[in-house]
Amino acid sequence: MAREQTAPTKSNLIRVRERLATALEGYGLLEQKREILVMELMRRVEQVKLLERELDGRVSTAYPALKRMLIVVGRERADRLSRDIRYSFDLRERTVNAAGMRLPNLEVHLPKAELKYSPANSFAECDETVLEFFELLKILTEFAAVRTIAWRLARELRKTQRRVNALEKMVIPTARETGAYIEAALEEKDRDAFFSAKLLKKKAGRE
Repeated sequence: MAREQTAPTKSNLIRVRERLATALEGYGLLEQKREILVMELMRRVEQVKLLERELDGRVSTAYPALKRMLIVVGRERADRLSRDIRYSFDLRERTVNAAGMRLPNLEVHLPKAELKYSPANSFAECDETVLEFFELLKILTEFAAVRTIAWRLARELRKTQRRVNALEKMVIPTARETGAYIEAALEEKDRDAFFSAKLLKKKAGRE
């Protein structure tokens, strides 16, 4: 690692030591943050995996229910029934605390599942399909929210890791090498000054 090109003076040595102390302190704090982020990210990833399995299970029942409905009711009649169905979804922006950070997220409030067509014109397959897809939608919104948090944590972890690497591989070694160079240069100057003073004293004694 190349040292800084700086004059070997005591004032520069003090500045380098202060910079090294700050870098070491920052490195320690970033290492703690990195560990917290890793643990939180792992927890969120486990949540994502659980929701993925739940989502797969719901998909495996929802789409067969839709196929059964289309077979029993027919596509044209199902299309006519669906035109009268309207639901309002409440989207709200909120913040989530994760690993000591406040992360922006989106909260979705789903309406209650209601059968919005005449019972005389419906079939059990229609009711089953509506309820299946409402449950699927609930899992999807939760899955999207958790996955978004996990993605933001992963991005913050990468950023933190880059800073840790920069301190560990560049800033701290450079400061240490620069400090060692200045210390050695100052010691050399002190030795030269000591020997020069000794020679002058010896010469003055002979005179």
